[in-house]
Amino acid sequence: MTGNATGPLDLPPPPAPARRRKRPDMIADAIRDKIMQSDLQPGERVPTEWLADEALRASRGTLREAMKILEFQGLIATRTGPGGGAFVSAVEENHALGMLNNLFVFDPPSIADIYAVRKMIEPAIAAEAARTGIAETAFEALRATVRLYEREPASAEEEYRQRLAELDFHAELARTSSNRLFGLIAFLMLGLLRDMTVCRQIYQQPNPGLRETGLHYQVRLLRAIRARDVDAARAIMHEHMVEAEQYMLERAAMRARPGRNDNG
Repeated sequence: MTGNATGPLDLPPPPAPARRRKRPDMIADAIRDKIMQSDLQPGERVPTEWLADEALRASRGTLREAMKILEFQGLIATRTGPGGGAFVSAVEENHALGMLNNLFVFDPPSIADIYAVRKMIEPAIAAEAARTGIAETAFEALRATVRLYEREPASAEEEYRQRLAELDFHAELARTSSNRLFGLIAFLMLGLLRDMTVCRQIYQQPNPGLRETGLHYQVRLLRAIRARDVDAARAIMHEHMVEAEQYMLERAAMRARPGRNDNG
């Protein structure tokens, strides 16, 4: 018990009332659950009887809104004409990641939060690549991203593209992971780094030494993966993430200072 015998109790504020869900959202959830329970696969038709007004106890207008929600989510596709109807779709990863990125448009995470996740996920992905090995095509895709920033940039625009190519290296590595969740989380973090205004501004600032640092880590990591050295791959990636985080945090702090100079 908090407070004292003569004063008011120090009670927590009452919880905010739960937002009431709209009828189309509830109908969309019901159809989605039915698809999952019936194990319908992409390309299969959603049975017409599931969508009947009397089966869903919904008006035709409400049902149309529910179907639009499922289409926007990428779970179904509708076709008109002979043989038309509603069909189950496989949700594309890019579509799902785009929707997740939109969650942070107006309330982005901090750079520290992003790197807290990257320091856990990406060393594990690197270790897995070394432990199980990766296809030669995947290895060549990693080497191809490195080649994009091997040479000295001829302009500020090219230097910026090289910064993005360094992120592409991590995306290519994430694609090799057999743990789909690890890969998706890594893609989400990389997408946030590409999209967040503060990160874009940092990447656009000239820093000739940063390219060499990135090359240093990528080359060492490729050698560790090729040698199947799990411990080295994990350690190199973790060291890379720690140094990248420190750089991003320092640059973000510099930009936040009053009277900062964007050219240096």
